[in-house]
Amino acid sequence: MEKMKESIVQDEPCCMVCYTNQNLECHHIFGGGLRKKSDQYGLTVWLCHNHHNENIKGNPGVHHSREMDLWLKKLGQQAFEREYPEKGFLEEFGKNYL
Repeated sequence: MEKMKESIVQDEPCCMVCYTNQNLECHHIFGGGLRKKSDQYGLTVWLCHNHHNENIKGNPGVHHSREMDLWLKKLGQQAFEREYPEKGFLEEFGKNYL
């Protein structure tokens, strides 16, 4: 199995939303059929459990919040375009989030 590339989006392991370093989970910015590409290109971030998978009223995790999902996808695309200027994001991921 190929090793996951270190995140190109985030330097330190802490939640991207609340900055805690407790109960962290790795979130693949582009999931489903693009999960392997997220691994390959380092398009992952750390989120605490609440901001990853919970659906707390007024503060839903990324899997319950389209707004947070799109925010992370924009950050991911920006990081990809900085790190891999020779590659086309649209060709790799099929959609422009900017």
